[in-house]
Amino acid sequence: MQQVLPFLLFLGAGLILKRLPVFPTETDRSLNLYVIYIALPALILLQVPSLVLSSHVLVAVCMPWAVLITSALLVLLACKLGRWSRETTGALLLVVPLGNTSFLGIPMVEQFFGNDAVRYAILYDQFGSFLALSTYGTVILALYGNGVRSGPLQVLIKTITFPPFIALLAALFLPIAPLPATLKPILTMAAGSLVPVVLVAIGFQMQLLLPRHEIAPFTIGLFIRMLATPVLFLLACRFFGLTGQAVRVSLFETAMPPMVTAGALASIAGLKPGLTSAMVGFGILFSFVSLPLIYQWIQ
Repeated sequence: MQQVLPFLLFLGAGLILKRLPVFPTETDRSLNLYVIYIALPALILLQVPSLVLSSHVLVAVCMPWAVLITSALLVLLACKLGRWSRETTGALLLVVPLGNTSFLGIPMVEQFFGNDAVRYAILYDQFGSFLALSTYGTVILALYGNGVRSGPLQVLIKTITFPPFIALLAALFLPIAPLPATLKPILTMAAGSLVPVVLVAIGFQMQLLLPRHEIAPFTIGLFIRMLATPVLFLLACRFFGLTGQAVRVSLFETAMPPMVTAGALASIAGLKPGLTSAMVGFGILFSFVSLPLIYQWIQ
């Protein structure tokens, strides 16, 4: 409980601020932009240069794509058996395979595994979830969305101009490991603001409306996202003898709730906004129970 209490307090603060008229309705957008342009790049520049490449590190890069394929197949099977509509299928294909591995995942990894483990969460998110959102997410929107189209060039431009991704490339390929003494404290201060700002933003934008006729896809979608997929990959890692901190962090990231951005894109595309909003909001709440359990299982 001590590990999740700070998260609940900051989420609650976001919910309260949303109800105060002094805060604009797009406060959460401003907070998210701060994280994307300042806090997350600073954290990446601090953590990634000290990363030691090994075979285990590849797990943090490959596992999110395996999770994507597995969960997408499970969603297609569930939608076929349930005979759900095309809009419901598109919504679930967008929000179930893509987890909240950045805004929620990185703070959770830091809280449960410590600061040294954050570098693996960054690799999982940037080379996995973010690239999947830019590529796989675009394909799903093109196939199922209403009026949402992005060509390969637009996808490439969005990817290479995304500030955290630019910071990741700089941290991996530029000689910035020995940061100047004057620069490191600045980056440390900026990175330290990531957790509270992210949690307040999530609380501010959280929506908990659940249409009754969508209880079945809601329940099965969250079950696949937050329990079935992590358990499958936990068993697979044990079968193949994969161990180490990078593996444990990657397994922990597989259990994150649906990505906030994926839910927003689904709503914009007309893919069951009520269902996707409920999955994102309730998924975050459920994660405060499910993630400690997953953490115990992977130790």
